[in-house]
Amino acid sequence: MIERNAQDLDCNTDTTQVEAALYLFPVPLSDTSSLADVLPSGNSRLLKGIKHFIVENVRSARRFLKKADPSVDINTLSFAVLDEHTSPEDVAPMLAPLSEGHPIGVISEAGCPAVADPGADAVAVAQRKGFKVVPLVGPSSILMALMASGFNGQSFAFSGYLPIDSGKRSSKLREMEQRIRRERQTQIFIETPYRNNRLIEELSHTLPGNLLLCVASDITGTRQNISTRYISQWAKGGYDYSKTPTIFLLFS
Repeated sequence: MIERNAQDLDCNTDTTQVEAALYLFPVPLSDTSSLADVLPSGNSRLLKGIKHFIVENVRSARRFLKKADPSVDINTLSFAVLDEHTSPEDVAPMLAPLSEGHPIGVISEAGCPAVADPGADAVAVAQRKGFKVVPLVGPSSILMALMASGFNGQSFAFSGYLPIDSGKRSSKLREMEQRIRRERQTQIFIETPYRNNRLIEELSHTLPGNLLLCVASDITGTRQNISTRYISQWAKGGYDYSKTPTIFLLFS
């Protein structure tokens, strides 16, 4: 779905000239993060020269763009929504401005676009069509959690959400444990924020006490908390990560 906020968009009216390419713009991970603390100023300068955006959520994208450049006229921009409900055949038309020589920005709801994010579909199409793709510097919750965990950073796997079915979930956890023991590979995953505490309890009951669990919560935010303990220590309780975006990592 493409939303145009102006009937006639003129990409030549901006004084900032940006090469035609697909630019991947990271956004802050936390609502409490200062933009200046987590994003290079060069990203904001690039944004001034881009009129077309592929976004996961229009409302949050507008909010981010206004923070990055308070002087921006949102009504001169166009937004194409690429989310989990977007049909594959609807992605290619979103890249039409590139064929006309105009740059496009990709914006996720949080963190780096195209990493565990629908934006990857736009990047895949751009690569197939031979368009230039430019990843920009910014926060990645997956990598920042790994950095602070003390776990193996040379071999790791991100599995996204664990299966909802309890049997498949237990099977996945056993598979992760085997890969940790056999390959010394860090296992990374996430959970719906309101289930964070319940997940830690489940891990405490399912996995051996001598495995290490790192819980990285509200990364870059004012409530940031990153803690690595043995499963047996987590089993004692004394934590509350409810409703806070959190990354989970396992190792031994």
